[in-house]
Amino acid sequence: MDYLIRVARPQDVSAISALIASSARGLSRQDYNEEQIEAAVSSIYGVDSELISDGTYFVADAGDVTVGCGGWSRRKTLFGGDQAASRETGVLDPARDAAKIRAFFVHPIWARRGIGRALLERCEQEAQAAGFKTVELMSTLPGINFYRAMGYEASEPILYHAAGTALEFVPMRKQLPKKIVISDVALNKGGPNE
Repeated sequence: MDYLIRVARPQDVSAISALIASSARGLSRQDYNEEQIEAAVSSIYGVDSELISDGTYFVADAGDVTVGCGGWSRRKTLFGGDQAASRETGVLDPARDAAKIRAFFVHPIWARRGIGRALLERCEQEAQAAGFKTVELMSTLPGINFYRAMGYEASEPILYHAAGTALEFVPMRKQLPKKIVISDVALNKGGPNE
């Protein structure tokens, strides 16, 4: 592995913002046109400072360059950076709500090297440790196959309007595996037949 995943810090915001724009512009061209990409970059995609302050947003660094980012949230907002109109206030209840998987972006040069997978696995593990049984996200069109490969199921696409432009997104959801508790007896440690 030639990158390191760590918790994002407030001083990472400018590097994350640049990464998000590079990722959107470099990896979305087969699914969205130029107008849609620029509308998304200007009014939807972006840094969500709540994720950073909550300690649930991560970056992947290759040396001193940020090459990937993504996080999870116990808050109601499903997608969008600080500038997005879709933000919701409030905290989720792990007993009945799904944690939100948020703002995954990888630099085009670093795509398909396992960065997204490593970030997503970290997020799912942390959400599960916080008591969540389900996670959900709003996928861009380029992300659908990745999330499907990671066990997410898609529901009907939605049209979201940003800066006067319609973009298609796909809500996706995943049930997290149940935690397995292994007893000493099941491991045959100190059992009567040894």
